[in-house]
Parts: sequence; C-alpha cells; structure tokens
Amino acid sequence: MAGHETPEPADRKQVADPMADLEAAEQKHHSCDPAFRHGVVVGFDGSTSSERALAYAIGMARRHGSGLIIVHVANRLPTTVWAGCEPPVFVDVPDHRTEVLGLELACADHLAEVPWILVERGGDICHELEEVGREYEADAIVVGSTHGLVGRIFGSVAGRLARRAQRPVMVIP
Repeated sequence: MAGHETPEPADRKQVADPMADLEAAEQKHHSCDPAFRHGVVVGFDGSTSSERALAYAIGMARRHGSGLIIVHVANRLPTTVWAGCEPPVFVDVPDHRTEVLGLELACADHLAEVPWILVERGGDICHELEEVGREYEADAIVVGSTHGLVGRIFGSVAGRLARRAQRPVMVIP
C-alpha cells in the first residue's frame, strides 16, 4: 500500500554501531594535532640549559622529519602558603612567562627549520613532560640538566624523568 508504514515494535533494541564507538575512542585518545604525533618533546623554561636542550631537540626533530613539542610547565603553589589550611590543595598561579617565552620562540630564526608548538601545563614537571609525551606518542623527551642546590635537595628533573618515563629521555648538559 502506498503511503503506509509499518511501525517499529516498542521492544526492539537498537544495535550500536561498533565502528562509531571505535572512531569516538580514537578521537578521544588522539586529540592532539596529528602533525606532531611521534615528535620530540622538549622541556623549556628559558634557562641556559633548556636553551641547549631546545637546540638539540630542534636538530633531532629536523633529522627525523618530525614536529617539535615545546613544553613549559607553569607554577603551581599549595594554598597552604596563603591560607594556612591543612589539606594540600594546589592552585594555578597565572604564569605570564609562557606568553613571553612564546613570543621569544616565535621570533627565533632557528625554529623556522621545523614545525613546532608551545604547550603550557601546570603541575609537576616530570609528570607533565611524560604526559605530553604520552599524548603525542613522542619518540623522545629532551631536557636540560639541573644545576644548583634545589636539584641536589629535591632531585633533578632529568633524573626523576629518566627513572619513570616510558620513552627515551635525553639529558643535555
């Protein structure tokens, strides 16, 4: 009969499309720019050792034909510094240093050789570098060595990162 449709039974279940679920999981897992997947992650804070690490990472990315993911980890301080409260709650402190570093990097001639992005994170430096490396499926993480009293007391970022990272870590003196 023309113009007549058979209604669907109320108890009929819709079958989920397994390909749609797989595509959604892949998009969630790989939310980073695909141009930088399997790139080189480098920790950068503007110090002399991080500048040397950046120079090494640029050469490494250029040789491998990959992108460079420059990571700046911003300050996070416990609220106990100000409020005197007991739970170790952390707050993000606005870090305008990332903006300054971004402008400096944008004007750097030596970065014209490779595609690069600047990623800002807040928290523990080692954890954040490894997390960015995991997100971008980085081939390596490059960091500068830590000098001074703070590194001797709390352990260097490079040493802690080398012990816990799931990918190669290059420490540049």
